Amino acid sequence: MEPFSSRNLALQAEKKLLSKLAGRSVAHLFIDDTSSDVLDELYKVSKEYTHSRGEAQRVIKDLVKVAIKVAVLHRNEQFGPGEMAAADQFRQKLRQGAMTALSFGEVDFTFEAAVLAGLLTECRDTLLELVRHHLTPKSHGRIRHVFDHFSDPGLLTALYSPGYAQHLSKICDGLRKLLDEGKL
Repeated sequence: MEPFSSRNLALQAEKKLLSKLAGRSVAHLFIDDTSSDVLDELYKVSKEYTHSRGEAQRVIKDLVKVAIKVAVLHRNEQFGPGEMAAADQFRQKLRQGAMTALSFGEVDFTFEAAVLAGLLTECRDTLLELVRHHLTPKSHGRIRHVFDHFSDPGLLTALYSPGYAQHLSKICDGLRKLLDEGKL
């Protein structure tokens, strides 16, 4: 039996409360305006691609919940030294994915869905490894849902097609700003 720890109890309560309140107002505590703008565009892309408002809302809500939970874990220093190495690797892969997405968006005829999908899959696997002992299987499912959704080659191909140029431009502007500010 585990010894009682008020810190662990408070952390569990915080994660539970924040996951229940994963709306726009709580998200702003952990997610800045630029990130929020990128998420809004990802929602629009997802909604347009899937033709399902509900699915688009679920994937973005799952993304926000996961981001908040990981931020809470990081803020409360719950990751050990080995896990911090995984966190750094995740951050590096996510940054590489953002730079690749930008490059594909800025240089005509360079887009390769398999490359971007592969980077997103690596991000998913690294994040799952990072939170393996900290989050529930339900949260692991949310991580898979988000990354599997956005690494879908069909969605990626649509995003880089002329019909989605306005969305892609806004996403690239947001990613560029996040990279320039060192937030990604």
